[in-house]
Order: sequence, then C-alpha cells, then structure tokens
Amino acid sequence: MNGLSVSELCCLFCCPPCPSRIAAKLAFLPPEPTYAVVPEPEPVGSTSSLRGGTAGRWKLHLTDRADFQYAQRELDTIEVFPTKSGRGNRVGCMYIRCVPGARFTVLFSHGNAVDLGQMSSFYIGLGTRINCNIFSYDYSGYGVSTGKPSEKNLYADIDAAWQALRTRYGISPENIILYGQSIGTVPTVDLASRYECAAVVLHSPLTSGMRVAFPDTKKTYCFDAFPNIEKVSKITSPVLIIHGTEDEVIDFSHGLALYERCPKAVEPLWVEGAGHNDIELYSQYLERLRKFISQELASQRN
Repeated sequence: MNGLSVSELCCLFCCPPCPSRIAAKLAFLPPEPTYAVVPEPEPVGSTSSLRGGTAGRWKLHLTDRADFQYAQRELDTIEVFPTKSGRGNRVGCMYIRCVPGARFTVLFSHGNAVDLGQMSSFYIGLGTRINCNIFSYDYSGYGVSTGKPSEKNLYADIDAAWQALRTRYGISPENIILYGQSIGTVPTVDLASRYECAAVVLHSPLTSGMRVAFPDTKKTYCFDAFPNIEKVSKITSPVLIIHGTEDEVIDFSHGLALYERCPKAVEPLWVEGAGHNDIELYSQYLERLRKFISQELASQRN
C-alpha cells in the first residue's frame, strides 16, 4: 500500500491537475519585487547599442526591503541584466564577482518567497567564503522576471540562465557548480540531468511534489510535479546533498531518498537539529561546502 486513502486516490486519478496545483501552491510564493533593473545609456555607436536587446549595460536598484548588508563597493560588484527564456519570458539575471579570477562560478537557484534583491547579500557572503563567483536568476513571476511561475517555466528559466552564463561570460561547464535550494533543486536537478558540469549541490531538496503534498506516496505518478527522484539518477556530475534533520517544510526523508538514488553522490551533510531555513547558520554548512569545492572537486580533476 502507498498510504493514500481511496478518496485521495480517486481525486488524483479523476482530477490529475490536483497534485500539481497543490505542489504549485506549496512552491510558488513570489514576493513583491525588492529590486529593479534599469538600462544604462550606451555611448552612440557602441556595439551593444547597435545590437539592441539585452546585451547592454543595466543598473541594479535595490529597495529597502532587499535589506542589503554591504556598502557601495560590494554593490558595484553586482551585474544585472535580463535575458529571454525559450517560453518567451524575460528572466532577470545577477552575476556577482565575489572573487575575481575564481575557478568556479555557482549557478544558484534560490528558494521560495525571495527574489534576487533579497538574496544579493547572502550571495556576496557565500561566494566570498567559498571562493566562488555567483550567478543567479529569478523564476518567471519573481522579481523583474515576467510570466507566471510554473514547472515548465522553471526548466525554461534555468536553461536561459545557463545559456547566459555560458555565452555572456564565456564560462565553461566544467567550471560551473549548479546549486539549488528547496524549490530551486527542481530546475537544478533537471538541468544537471541533461548537462555535465563541475558539480551539483542540493540544499533541502524535495523528491517530488506529490511526496511533499502526500508524504506516504511511494511511487511517481505520471501527473506528479517536480519529479527530482526520477531525474537524479541521470546526473553525471558529483552531487552534494545537504538537509536539516528537523526540516518542517520538506522532510529529511526527501534528502535521504535522493542520496540513495543518486549514483554520483558524495558524502552528504545531514545537519542535526536544523530546519528548512536555518542550515546556513550552522558552522558545518560552510565547512562542508569549502571541503567539497576546494578539496574533493580539485582531486577529481587531477
């Protein structure tokens, strides 16, 4: 038995959109935008002004609600620009040169109910401490990104971010670490199952939408949303899974299940007593990331 009642099973099979709607309700809570991206005038005759589109220079304007923790000097290390997804949405992107000349760039897919403005201070602190540059983007319907949040848009959004990081900055896949947090593990796993990269970090990941909505679900239904559990086995890059043992939003069992299913998993980090939103406050979080990036990835390449 999979633990679902007869009435729940009837609901699922008679109304397939039901679990997707439940999962979407759990997953997508875009905040009021905390930033704007404003085009800067290009000198007449410059190549980017002649090209038009999204290739020019853009300025980041943060609101007070972004709660930026640093000074103008750090703000000046942040580049922002829009790109376009394959589904026609504008996708806001952010590139932070935390460590000029860093070997790795982290392509970070953030969690729920935040946007790039709110995440910018965290990115600066994280990149500086793990010796990486950070590239991130907002999902459709978040921040300056247009459209509505949906599963299909998540996959198109990270594809657009990946292409922008590759083409605009010329960064090779072997120097890109894909990092997903919470709902951000969904596009991260999808992309990592299709492209090889330096490594993958899954922070408080979910196995699938159905398994979040109905914890006793044991199999993946054809109409399930966010089926990480079915894609993680296709990842060919090293995978570090991080999960709090007291996670109140996505149960710790999700991290364990993904670890067991992932053939390229490295030693995971199970943070004793941590919940869904406080893993970063534990000292072993940065310690494990540093060891993974500076020692384990370096030894794999040699």
